[in-house]
Amino acid sequence: MAELQSVEAALSALLKDVTPVDAEIIPCAEAGRRVLATEVVARLDVPPFNNSAMDGYALHHDDAGKRLPVTQRIAAGSPAQSLTRGTCARIFTGAPLPPGADCVVMQEKVDVTGDEASIPVQVAVNDNVRHRGSDVMAGSVLLERGVRLDSAALGHLASQGIVEVSVRRRPRVALLISGDEIVEPGRPLAPGQIYNSNRPMLQDLLERFGAEISFIATMPDAVDGTRAMLALAAEQADVVVSTGGVSVGEEDHVKAALEAIGRLDLWRLALKPGKPLALGRLFASGGREVRFVGLPGNPVSSFVAAWLFLRPLMGALLACPSLASLPMLPARAAFSTRTGPRRHYMRVRLSMNESGITAYAFPDQGSGVLSSCVKADALAVVPADAQINPGDRLDCLWLRVD
Repeated sequence: MAELQSVEAALSALLKDVTPVDAEIIPCAEAGRRVLATEVVARLDVPPFNNSAMDGYALHHDDAGKRLPVTQRIAAGSPAQSLTRGTCARIFTGAPLPPGADCVVMQEKVDVTGDEASIPVQVAVNDNVRHRGSDVMAGSVLLERGVRLDSAALGHLASQGIVEVSVRRRPRVALLISGDEIVEPGRPLAPGQIYNSNRPMLQDLLERFGAEISFIATMPDAVDGTRAMLALAAEQADVVVSTGGVSVGEEDHVKAALEAIGRLDLWRLALKPGKPLALGRLFASGGREVRFVGLPGNPVSSFVAAWLFLRPLMGALLACPSLASLPMLPARAAFSTRTGPRRHYMRVRLSMNESGITAYAFPDQGSGVLSSCVKADALAVVPADAQINPGDRLDCLWLRVD
């Protein structure tokens, strides 16, 4: 029996020689959650001019403590005239600061009678003024290459008047489901059959990790059919992901099919749940090598392995550091457990307060209990051959992408 491999060894084998996918130029309006292929340099100062941070009165600070005539009204989007010393201007949030003024007093602190405003004594230079370029300066790096464009980043691009951006194309993933007992929802179940929970679960996870699903199919429980399906999928994808068929049963044909038309890099991990996991390459036309990830068939094992391996793989293909690394949170256990020779990724709920983060384990950690994944905030990483008691510190893989 082959020795069980570590998660770290599996990741190393999976990510070895990964080349990021090509770039494409798309409209910013379609770029949400896409990954920048090149850095973006600012074209404009933000803000583009000195402006008021609130509604109030603009003046020179030396005129504080006086009653000043209000000589102009400046709304956002309107030009400002030079301000004569000894006067003030009614100004609104975002409006340009008039030349000659160096501060703004909020309207709540000003007593106005007719066309005159009584200004409080204590007013400092630059009070309530947003200076040109204080957020972004033209010529500076606006966004780094490899950034995943969230809502704030899209707003940042729009503030520069940018309408198109260079992003990595989405890695194409073929998703194959193994098992004659698997039936798609919507069809009646015959005796011994179960509905396909892995397909929608993995499709959504892969898309959240930045992939495009290019091909979905069910593989027959036969070695020739499995081999043919793997070959077909490899021609249409950058990565082929399968579920089921990677164990040692008589109906598990994925490993043999992979070795026939590709290369097995690593098989069987010191991981719970998810020991029967196969990593390798499929040889496609044109000399292409397509990454292959054979996930276990049990839904929880498949879910856990997707986070541990598919997320970093998509991050490497997209050259996106935030996806390539797994988000870990330190927490204190509110449970007891004892592990054997495999590292255990336990589904936990997290409670956060001023004293830190506490992890509460779901009582049933079986590999078929998908309901625990629905309710889990994280996976607590419990080392092999460890005794964990309440209060012990653990790293937790946070199950969030955005």
